Amino acid sequence: MRLEQLQAFLAIAQTGSFQKAAQKCGVTQSTISRQIQSLEADLGVELFHRTNQSKLTLGGERLLPRARKICQEWETATQEITDLVAGKQPELCIAAIHSVCGSYLPPVLQKFCRDYPDVQLRVTSLGSDRALKVLKDGLVDLAIVMNNRFLTTGREMVVEVLYDEPIELLIAANHPLAQYELVPWSELVRYPQVVFKDGYGMQRLIQDKFERLEANLQAALEVNTLDAFRGVVRQGELIALLPTSALVEARLDPTLAVRSLAGSGSLSDNSSLSRRVVMVTTQDRLQIPPIKHFWQLVRENIPLQFAHQRSAS
Repeated sequence: MRLEQLQAFLAIAQTGSFQKAAQKCGVTQSTISRQIQSLEADLGVELFHRTNQSKLTLGGERLLPRARKICQEWETATQEITDLVAGKQPELCIAAIHSVCGSYLPPVLQKFCRDYPDVQLRVTSLGSDRALKVLKDGLVDLAIVMNNRFLTTGREMVVEVLYDEPIELLIAANHPLAQYELVPWSELVRYPQVVFKDGYGMQRLIQDKFERLEANLQAALEVNTLDAFRGVVRQGELIALLPTSALVEARLDPTLAVRSLAGSGSLSDNSSLSRRVVMVTTQDRLQIPPIKHFWQLVRENIPLQFAHQRSAS
């Protein structure tokens, strides 16, 4: 059974004539006749009484509503695909890490909404691992996350490096570590920390660093919002390691202090700590105009200092 057979069947049922159905379908009458004969052979029943009016048989009456539904579904599907390729999708779903949502995305979102006013933009703030999972599950169109090569590999994945940024220390303004301009790791590892919950790339990055240092990470508390980090650290005892982009508001808060990190000769790993932020989607999605446009807007609106870091990396 082929779609054109059902379309021929519907045309005859509507016009009551093989000849008129052929004109409606833009084919010859003999072609219409062959399509119906083939359909009847597949079904094992005649569909029309061969009279001047070509009335439906009982089998034809049973087939009619089903054929209408099948053809309507096909028309709807083809129209949706056509609209998708033309950029007429109803919504664009983005998943991004908290720091990006709060700092770099707002101007991008504003420009996109102006350029595509008919596309509903939906942005969800998620940890990197969760964001990549919902992307792979098809629940979002694009993710901006901390890089995790184990989750971004695959022939269908497109990964754009946006920038590398340093990890810095967030502490209360009166914390003992505030005396340092560059905080040595040998001092930092002595204090309990506030960390991101499991599933966030930052938690994994910090844990790996402490393992290389052969030091014990005293994870006293897990949170998942930047407001929570600031609120807890402000109390005085706990400290937090966060990327530069997550510390914009903290720098303006007199009760908090932000310090850069330094190496320490007493520990085995003196390297600096940074994270790489990437934008991820799939090959097929990047062909859709709104998604492609959003992708380009993100690239064009990376803050200048990070754009330099990307070009140098």
